[in-house]
Amino acid sequence: MKNFISIPILFSLMSFMCVGNVHAQNSEKAGEYPANYARAPRFKALVYYTNNAESAHVDFALRGVEFFKKLNYGDGFVLDVTTDMTQYPYETLKDYNIVVMLNGYPAGKTQRDVFEKYMENGGGWMGFHVAAYNDRNTGWPWFVDFLGGGVFYCNNWPAQPVKLDVEGHDHPVTKNLPSNFIAPESEWYQWTPSPRENPDVEVLLSMSPDNYPLGIKDVVKWGDWPVVWTNTRYRMIYLNMGHNEAAFGDATQNLLFVNAFRWVVSRDPHGDPFQK
Repeated sequence: MKNFISIPILFSLMSFMCVGNVHAQNSEKAGEYPANYARAPRFKALVYYTNNAESAHVDFALRGVEFFKKLNYGDGFVLDVTTDMTQYPYETLKDYNIVVMLNGYPAGKTQRDVFEKYMENGGGWMGFHVAAYNDRNTGWPWFVDFLGGGVFYCNNWPAQPVKLDVEGHDHPVTKNLPSNFIAPESEWYQWTPSPRENPDVEVLLSMSPDNYPLGIKDVVKWGDWPVVWTNTRYRMIYLNMGHNEAAFGDATQNLLFVNAFRWVVSRDPHGDPFQK
């Protein structure tokens, strides 16, 4: 009688071998514990917003504050929230690993000089929506350059959901996102020139051409439309989402926000606090 292995048993053996191989590949060091628990707050974050803004932008900011507070459950980092940047001269601001601007940016020469010095010396910035708005009345050339050279060009109205395309899945901010997804409603800004034209800018997400024509009252018919990008000369990221509290109503977009926050912090010039 010939020896043989039945097909079901063969498949079972192959599956067991594959699982074992995957497990071995995922284990960088035998016996190493997979979790890295913080022994103290890992870093310091400052969240800024203003109440002197459009009501929808204030609603977004208030939800944003709660969003970042939830990330800090268990005191994973020091989180301070302010509506007054005059309370943060450079000697105070430089101790923060990241500044998150939810619905505004520094006003007046003194505040702007402090922010410029902070960023030029390795500071971290995460800005949403109107935190990057600039036009002929802004009068802050450094800020325009910091954002990649683009100024506000046009927008859709009313706020609406859109399909976003992810560019470059090898980036830490986008590596675990789908190739495209439907983002919650927002007022979307288009810029001129497109930040993509700046060789220092890396676009991470953009408006899908499938959305055109975009809008009901104010309709945008075409154009290159970056939505999330970083100016690689700085430790920064800009996200165009943030017109109202609906921005926090989608798991994929919330994951994007967490990724972006963590990525900026991880690139601190004093070392990645998540590795400590």
